[in-house]
Amino acid sequence: MTATDHALELVAVAAQAAHDKKADQVLAFDVSEQIAITDAFVLASANNERAVGAIVDEVEDKLREAGAKPIRREGHKEGRWVLLDYGEIVVHVQHEEERMFYALERLWSDCPVIPLALT
Repeated sequence: MTATDHALELVAVAAQAAHDKKADQVLAFDVSEQIAITDAFVLASANNERAVGAIVDEVEDKLREAGAKPIRREGHKEGRWVLLDYGEIVVHVQHEEERMFYALERLWSDCPVIPLALT
């Protein structure tokens, strides 16, 4: 089983939105083989809380324009690690310190990386 085409479209939208707001290290993983409740993770980071918030706002705006509605949003108030759950995809926007500490890339390294064509 692999991520659905719709999930891959949402990944592309979220990743591009994060990239447009100058997110660092934008990556996506197909976690559909490992987790039954979602198809993909998008990871992005920034070096301060304000930038994390700007990235989150842009991702939410672009996914809303694409017709996606979040099921859950966590961590926005603190601005260190924001999780946006859209069902098919989950977007993690982290402060770079949290990104290094929690090392989600290492945790999900056995999952296929989804290629991103960021412009």
